[in-house]
Amino acid sequence: MPVSRDDYGKGRWGDCQLDAEAVAVSATCGRSIVLEPVTAALAGISLVKASVDFIKQNINTAKDIGEIAGQIDALFTGQKQVQQASNRKSGVGLADQFGVQSVAKEMIDAKLAAEQIAEVARMVDFRFGHGTWAAILAERAKRLQEAKEARARARKLEQQRQQEMIENFKFGAIVIGCIVVIIGLFLAVMIEAASAVVK
Repeated sequence: MPVSRDDYGKGRWGDCQLDAEAVAVSATCGRSIVLEPVTAALAGISLVKASVDFIKQNINTAKDIGEIAGQIDALFTGQKQVQQASNRKSGVGLADQFGVQSVAKEMIDAKLAAEQIAEVARMVDFRFGHGTWAAILAERAKRLQEAKEARARARKLEQQRQQEMIENFKFGAIVIGCIVVIIGLFLAVMIEAASAVVK
Protein backbone atom coordinates (compact mmCIF):
# COMPACT_ATOMS: atom_id res chain seq x y z
CA MET A 1 0.00 0.00 0.00
CA PRO A 2 1.64 3.28 -1.09
CA VAL A 3 2.16 5.85 1.61
CA SER A 4 3.23 9.45 1.47
CA ARG A 5 4.53 12.04 3.87
CA ASP A 6 1.09 13.68 3.96
CA ASP A 7 -0.56 10.42 5.00
CA TYR A 8 1.35 10.35 8.25
CA GLY A 9 1.68 13.94 9.27
CA LYS A 10 5.07 15.24 10.26
CA GLY A 11 7.26 12.87 8.27
CA ARG A 12 6.67 9.86 10.46
CA TRP A 13 5.26 6.40 9.85
CA GLY A 14 4.70 4.60 13.09
CA ASP A 15 8.04 4.61 14.88
CA CYS A 16 9.95 5.20 11.62
CA GLN A 17 11.32 8.54 10.50
CA LEU A 18 10.91 9.34 6.80
CA ASP A 19 14.08 10.40 5.05
CA ALA A 20 14.52 13.89 3.63
CA GLU A 21 13.35 13.02 0.10
CA ALA A 22 10.53 10.78 1.40
CA VAL A 23 11.71 7.98 -0.84
CA ALA A 24 11.68 5.30 1.81
CA VAL A 25 11.25 4.73 5.48
CA SER A 26 14.46 4.80 7.46
CA ALA A 27 16.11 1.49 8.27
CA THR A 28 16.07 2.33 11.98
CA CYS A 29 12.65 0.72 12.33
CA GLY A 30 13.66 -2.49 10.54
CA ARG A 31 11.17 -2.04 7.72
CA SER A 32 11.68 -0.87 4.17
CA ILE A 33 8.66 0.75 2.61
CA VAL A 34 8.89 2.26 -0.85
CA LEU A 35 6.82 5.38 -1.19
CA GLU A 36 5.38 4.84 -4.65
CA PRO A 37 3.91 8.32 -5.34
CA VAL A 38 7.21 10.01 -4.55
CA THR A 39 9.27 7.45 -6.44
CA ALA A 40 6.98 7.87 -9.42
CA ALA A 41 7.52 11.63 -9.26
CA LEU A 42 11.28 11.28 -9.32
CA ALA A 43 12.80 10.90 -12.74
CA GLY A 44 16.04 9.90 -14.33
CA ILE A 45 19.19 10.66 -12.42
CA SER A 46 17.26 11.83 -9.34
CA LEU A 47 15.59 8.43 -9.12
CA VAL A 48 18.94 6.69 -9.54
CA LYS A 49 20.53 8.79 -6.79
CA ALA A 50 17.59 8.32 -4.40
CA SER A 51 17.58 4.57 -4.98
CA VAL A 52 21.33 4.29 -4.42
CA ASP A 53 21.11 6.37 -1.24
CA PHE A 54 18.37 4.09 0.10
CA ILE A 55 20.31 0.96 -0.80
CA LYS A 56 23.47 2.33 0.84
CA GLN A 57 21.57 3.07 4.04
CA ASN A 58 19.83 -0.31 4.17
CA ILE A 59 22.16 -2.83 2.54
CA ASN A 60 23.84 -3.87 5.80
CA THR A 61 20.58 -4.35 7.69
CA ALA A 62 18.74 -6.13 4.87
CA LYS A 63 18.07 -9.75 5.71
CA ASP A 64 17.39 -10.67 2.09
CA ILE A 65 17.48 -9.05 -1.32
CA GLY A 66 13.70 -8.61 -1.25
CA GLU A 67 14.03 -5.79 1.26
CA ILE A 68 15.82 -3.63 -1.31
CA ALA A 69 14.25 -5.08 -4.46
CA GLY A 70 11.90 -2.14 -4.92
CA GLN A 71 14.81 0.27 -4.91
CA ILE A 72 16.76 -1.90 -7.34
CA ASP A 73 13.74 -1.74 -9.66
CA ALA A 74 13.65 2.04 -9.20
CA LEU A 75 17.38 2.12 -10.00
CA PHE A 76 16.77 0.33 -13.31
CA THR A 77 13.80 2.61 -14.03
CA GLY A 78 15.95 5.68 -13.43
CA GLN A 79 18.68 4.31 -15.69
CA LYS A 80 16.11 3.69 -18.43
CA GLN A 81 14.77 7.23 -18.04
CA VAL A 82 18.29 8.66 -18.31
CA GLN A 83 18.81 6.68 -21.52
CA GLN A 84 15.43 7.76 -22.89
CA ALA A 85 16.16 11.39 -22.09
CA SER A 86 19.25 11.30 -24.28
CA ASN A 87 17.34 9.51 -27.06
CA ARG A 88 14.16 11.60 -26.92
CA LYS A 89 14.40 14.95 -28.60
CA SER A 90 10.98 15.48 -30.16
CA GLY A 91 9.52 18.90 -29.54
CA VAL A 92 12.87 20.36 -28.55
CA GLY A 93 14.53 23.07 -30.60
CA LEU A 94 17.67 22.38 -32.62
CA ALA A 95 19.74 24.62 -30.36
CA ASP A 96 18.58 22.72 -27.28
CA GLN A 97 19.25 19.34 -28.88
CA PHE A 98 22.81 20.09 -29.80
CA GLY A 99 23.64 22.75 -27.21
CA VAL A 100 26.70 22.10 -25.09
CA GLN A 101 24.72 22.23 -21.85
CA SER A 102 22.15 19.69 -23.04
CA VAL A 103 24.72 17.26 -24.43
CA ALA A 104 26.97 17.62 -21.38
CA LYS A 105 24.08 17.06 -18.95
CA GLU A 106 22.93 13.94 -20.79
CA MET A 107 26.44 12.49 -20.94
CA ILE A 108 27.17 13.27 -17.30
CA ASP A 109 23.82 11.86 -16.18
CA ALA A 110 24.44 8.65 -18.14
CA LYS A 111 27.93 8.28 -16.63
CA LEU A 112 26.66 9.04 -13.13
CA ALA A 113 23.92 6.45 -13.52
CA ALA A 114 26.45 3.87 -14.71
CA GLU A 115 28.74 4.66 -11.76
CA GLN A 116 25.86 4.43 -9.29
CA ILE A 117 24.75 1.09 -10.72
CA ALA A 118 28.31 -0.26 -10.57
CA GLU A 119 28.49 0.83 -6.93
CA VAL A 120 25.20 -0.92 -6.13
CA ALA A 121 26.45 -4.03 -7.93
CA ARG A 122 29.54 -4.11 -5.70
CA MET A 123 27.46 -3.55 -2.55
CA VAL A 124 24.95 -6.29 -3.45
CA ASP A 125 27.69 -8.77 -4.33
CA PHE A 126 29.57 -7.95 -1.13
CA ARG A 127 26.46 -8.29 1.06
CA PHE A 128 24.75 -11.28 -0.59
CA GLY A 129 27.68 -13.08 -2.19
CA HIS A 130 29.62 -12.90 -5.42
CA GLY A 131 27.43 -13.34 -8.48
CA THR A 132 24.21 -12.03 -6.91
CA TRP A 133 24.17 -8.93 -9.09
CA ALA A 134 24.89 -10.97 -12.22
CA ALA A 135 22.01 -13.28 -11.26
CA ILE A 136 19.73 -10.25 -10.78
CA LEU A 137 20.71 -8.91 -14.21
CA ALA A 138 20.22 -12.32 -15.84
CA GLU A 139 16.81 -12.82 -14.24
CA ARG A 140 15.78 -9.26 -15.16
CA ALA A 141 16.86 -9.80 -18.77
CA LYS A 142 14.96 -13.09 -18.84
CA ARG A 143 11.80 -11.49 -17.48
CA LEU A 144 12.06 -8.54 -19.85
CA GLN A 145 12.43 -10.96 -22.76
CA GLU A 146 9.45 -12.99 -21.56
CA ALA A 147 7.37 -9.82 -21.24
CA LYS A 148 8.44 -8.73 -24.72
CA GLU A 149 7.49 -12.13 -26.14
CA ALA A 150 4.16 -12.05 -24.29
CA ARG A 151 3.40 -8.61 -25.77
CA ALA A 152 4.33 -9.90 -29.23
CA ARG A 153 2.05 -12.94 -28.78
CA ALA A 154 -0.78 -10.71 -27.56
CA ARG A 155 -0.26 -8.38 -30.53
CA LYS A 156 -0.27 -11.35 -32.92
CA LEU A 157 -3.45 -12.76 -31.34
CA GLU A 158 -5.11 -9.35 -31.62
CA GLN A 159 -4.13 -9.14 -35.30
CA GLN A 160 -5.49 -12.65 -35.88
CA ARG A 161 -8.71 -11.73 -34.12
CA GLN A 162 -9.07 -8.61 -36.25
CA GLN A 163 -8.32 -10.63 -39.40
CA GLU A 164 -10.96 -13.20 -38.41
CA MET A 165 -13.42 -10.37 -37.80
CA ILE A 166 -12.70 -8.97 -41.27
CA GLU A 167 -13.13 -12.42 -42.81
CA ASN A 168 -16.40 -12.92 -40.93
CA PHE A 169 -17.58 -9.51 -42.08
CA LYS A 170 -16.70 -10.35 -45.69
CA PHE A 171 -18.49 -13.71 -45.41
CA GLY A 172 -21.52 -12.01 -43.86
CA ALA A 173 -21.54 -9.39 -46.61
CA ILE A 174 -21.39 -12.12 -49.29
CA VAL A 175 -24.22 -14.06 -47.63
CA ILE A 176 -26.36 -10.93 -47.32
CA GLY A 177 -25.56 -10.03 -50.93
CA CYS A 178 -26.60 -13.51 -52.09
CA ILE A 179 -29.83 -13.29 -50.09
CA VAL A 180 -30.60 -9.87 -51.59
CA VAL A 181 -29.93 -11.23 -55.09
CA ILE A 182 -32.10 -14.31 -54.47
CA ILE A 183 -34.93 -12.17 -53.08
CA GLY A 184 -34.53 -9.79 -56.03
CA LEU A 185 -34.71 -12.68 -58.51
CA PHE A 186 -37.68 -14.17 -56.65
CA LEU A 187 -39.50 -10.84 -56.75
CA ALA A 188 -38.63 -10.40 -60.42
CA VAL A 189 -40.02 -13.88 -61.22
CA MET A 190 -43.14 -13.16 -59.15
CA ILE A 191 -43.66 -9.83 -60.89
CA GLU A 192 -43.14 -11.49 -64.28
CA ALA A 193 -45.56 -14.28 -63.36
CA ALA A 194 -48.11 -11.77 -62.09
CA SER A 195 -47.84 -9.68 -65.22
CA ALA A 196 -48.21 -12.85 -67.39
CA VAL A 197 -51.37 -13.83 -65.48
CA VAL A 198 -52.79 -10.34 -65.91
CA LYS A 199 -52.34 -10.42 -69.72
